[in-house]
Amino acid sequence: MSQLLGIIQRLKTMQETNENGEVQQRLFEMNGKTLCQVKYFPSTGAFELEVYDKDSKANKYQFDDMDIAAIEIFDLLQEERDPSK
Repeated sequence: MSQLLGIIQRLKTMQETNENGEVQQRLFEMNGKTLCQVKYFPSTGAFELEVYDKDSKANKYQFDDMDIAAIEIFDLLQEERDPSK
């Protein structure tokens, strides 16, 4: 399974497991380093991507499209895998 497909599957699971209306969250890590946290808000259908930088400061971004959120996460993972690009 490709890495992008795995990310999409995790985001889809977040959407499907919101039976009780609670905010779902997942961490995305590479090499023991947390790169971002994703939250899904069932009331709005939006994903919030909290990206951590080198100093563990966070920037938050909101997406109403799961595919765009998945691409952003994929890009973060690729940058961590190959920082020279």
